[in-house]
Amino acid sequence: MAINSSPFAVPLGTAVPDVTLPDLDGNLHTPAELAKGRPLLVFFGCNHCPYVRHVESALGALIAEYSPTDLAVVAISSNDIDQYPDDDVTGLLSQHERAGWQFPYLVDAEQAAAKAFNAACTPDFFLYDRVGSLAYRGAFDSSSPKNDQPLTGELLRAAIDAVVANQPVPEPHRPALGCGIKWKPGNEPPTLTS
Repeated sequence: MAINSSPFAVPLGTAVPDVTLPDLDGNLHTPAELAKGRPLLVFFGCNHCPYVRHVESALGALIAEYSPTDLAVVAISSNDIDQYPDDDVTGLLSQHERAGWQFPYLVDAEQAAAKAFNAACTPDFFLYDRVGSLAYRGAFDSSSPKNDQPLTGELLRAAIDAVVANQPVPEPHRPALGCGIKWKPGNEPPTLTS
């Protein structure tokens, strides 16, 4: 079932959560450390979701437009792999290659990062400025696998351009739309169970 991120919104200006996660090779990373003073895009994704598959190649192409000195990017997969085995490390490696991503893909097996960021769906985009303050939380663009809107990445591109130029991202931000995070049984955040 598709959900949007608006009920899970965190205030703009919120600091990037301090989480440490392994990448697909088992090396540990902290998103804020990966930023190294650059704007940081954190993308919650997974291999099986049709909404992520809809944007994955376009996302890789969009990110390639930016110099690594201007923007740090990290993807995080938080889905329960017992219920969704296509989202295990093998599946994520396949997606990383298929989509042409040149940024780290982190595995949130305990779902602590999804909770810390208040991630709602896949894809869900969080863009932080150079000092690690949330500047944008929203959609890639207005397209989805089930509508006829063009896949442009225009909303995320405009947000990145503003943050790279040290400008605020004009509001309102269109909420992200996608498959809900696949929580482990009993691990759902209170916002989903209340």
